[in-house]
Amino acid sequence: MVADGAIGRYQLVNRVGTGSFATVWHGYDPDLDVPVAIKVLAENWAHDLDVRHRFLDEARLLRRVRDQHVVRVHDIGTLPDDRPYFVMDFADHGTIADLIATASLDVAEALRLGAEVARAVQVLHDHGVAHRDIKPGNLLLTSQVASTQRSVVVADLGMAKSLSEASGFTVTAGTPAYMAPEQALGLGFDHRADVYAVGAVTYAMLSGRPPFSGGLTEIAERARAGPPEPLGLDQSGALDAELARALSADPDQRPASARELAERLDRWAQSWSGSTRPETPEPTVVISADRPDEATVSAARPGPSALTMTLIALLVMVTVAMLTWLTLSALPIAS
Repeated sequence: MVADGAIGRYQLVNRVGTGSFATVWHGYDPDLDVPVAIKVLAENWAHDLDVRHRFLDEARLLRRVRDQHVVRVHDIGTLPDDRPYFVMDFADHGTIADLIATASLDVAEALRLGAEVARAVQVLHDHGVAHRDIKPGNLLLTSQVASTQRSVVVADLGMAKSLSEASGFTVTAGTPAYMAPEQALGLGFDHRADVYAVGAVTYAMLSGRPPFSGGLTEIAERARAGPPEPLGLDQSGALDAELARALSADPDQRPASARELAERLDRWAQSWSGSTRPETPEPTVVISADRPDEATVSAARPGPSALTMTLIALLVMVTVAMLTWLTLSALPIAS
């Protein structure tokens, strides 16, 4: 147990959350005068060597990946009862799960944050790591220096796995509502399973719910049966097509990387202003009928107006009348 309201030199403020394997505390570092988050291995797993090793591997991995989009580890230690803990940055704006719960996201912000999540995931992939549990509760929000915008920071790498070990059959791990079908069914995975999860988180931010619901097998089968319910946020339906591509049951149909998905979501975010829905978003994603697995970006072009069509019809009628008159006037007159 944690005694005297402190862990090492860190004072405990309150419990942030408790999961299957660990508890996270909001703490305070009096030496540096900064808030911190402290993750402590659960008592019931304290003597399980495999779980203990995974817990410490998470801390080492977070320490190794030094990027603004991945939570930083500052310290590591052991409690008197021999349970390990590690100390991280404290997220001062909660999580994306909090935003979804309070329905406080407009379309533009949801798309911008979706792009931020994708960029954070790309950082892990660049380090050869698949997260395997991208979900709103694992996506922390921090305030940016000299900006009113929130920034996404990825946390909880307890399920992370090296991409070099990602092929073939694997034990299912993750959160069903945000899990790619191939991951849910234990059929092996690669970085595109995380791309699917980013698409699922973005869908949840736009709609307030994950793309599919139900048990693990039910969600996997529904995802394989077709895209989720369209959201209808733009008149062309192109945004729904974009989300459907990220949420494709076939990994080959998804964006090739998290970076590519980030770029696409950035373009969509720029096409919105507040919660306004633009009639012709720039750029518009058009799915080619010849190559349904590829999407090209082009500007939407308005069709001709009714007045223009009427004028064209009148011009054609006048032209036909003139040609008829000229033809008749050239015929010889019978005597």
